[in-house]
Amino acid sequence: MPERVSKIAIVGAGAVGATIAYASMIRGVAKQIALYDISRDKVNAEVLDLNHGLQFVPMATLEGSDDIGVCAGADVVVITAGAKQKPGQTRMELAGANVELCRTLVPKLLTVAPNALLLVVTNPVDVLTYVVQKLSGLPSKRVFGSGTVLDSSRFRFLLARHLNVAVQNVHAFIAGEHGDSELPLWSSATVGGVPLLQWTAPGHAKLTEQDRTHIFDNVRNAAYQIIRGKGATNYAIGLATAQILEAVLYDEQRVLSVSSRLDGYLGISDVCMSVPSIVNRSGVETTLEIPMNESERESLRRSADTIRNAIRTLGF
Repeated sequence: MPERVSKIAIVGAGAVGATIAYASMIRGVAKQIALYDISRDKVNAEVLDLNHGLQFVPMATLEGSDDIGVCAGADVVVITAGAKQKPGQTRMELAGANVELCRTLVPKLLTVAPNALLLVVTNPVDVLTYVVQKLSGLPSKRVFGSGTVLDSSRFRFLLARHLNVAVQNVHAFIAGEHGDSELPLWSSATVGGVPLLQWTAPGHAKLTEQDRTHIFDNVRNAAYQIIRGKGATNYAIGLATAQILEAVLYDEQRVLSVSSRLDGYLGISDVCMSVPSIVNRSGVETTLEIPMNESERESLRRSADTIRNAIRTLGF
């Protein structure tokens, strides 16, 4: 029997959706990539541009349409459509308009791709992941968000640059909301197997309390800085989402800080937020209760309250 061809569908052909398609095409994530957008001219132009580069990447087929039927048969549907974050605007301030979009979108997606996993990228991603899971009625493991995968990448990059080590040797997570109430998990972070808070390698910088504050502030405010400068974040989230898709389609059992519904995680329930989780072909297989000190646990609970309050305000 021939191997089944994997397909991803991306809802929204804006800067983020198109870049996810581009990153997925370059990395050879799936053999079929579909783009859906209500703007026919926009989606056709993006797909035409992408197809012109097929000679230089692993072979795939790309198609696009303003008809949601283009998503049919997808293994994973990536939701990027929605109002764009404006300079100075918080992710939570986007919630109302993007929730209303999901009310219309989710039932249509389930009609054409009933067996797909739903990966939410639209902000506020934690709120919308919860809303999409509720609207879809799918098991929580099949509906998850990009969460703090990007934030954790920013965190590792800044730590690596400060300590003058390869970013691939830094293991550290941002948890909680993908937004202002997120938190760094300092107590479990390591560099080359050495606990970060014990790092003393000769010839490489140490990490002072002031350094920690500065690095985390830069992580938390990175999106605002990028949006002020060019209007949107797209390259890193495109690559981050491509990695999440690889973890799913290749059944990698990869540990990623995606956003999923928590029930009984360190006393936190009925909210979607990011914690380190094992991601595979079934979606979010399980969350990991990695070591946290009491301050981190309390910050995680506060972040959960922030997200939950937003969800309740929206009537969910």
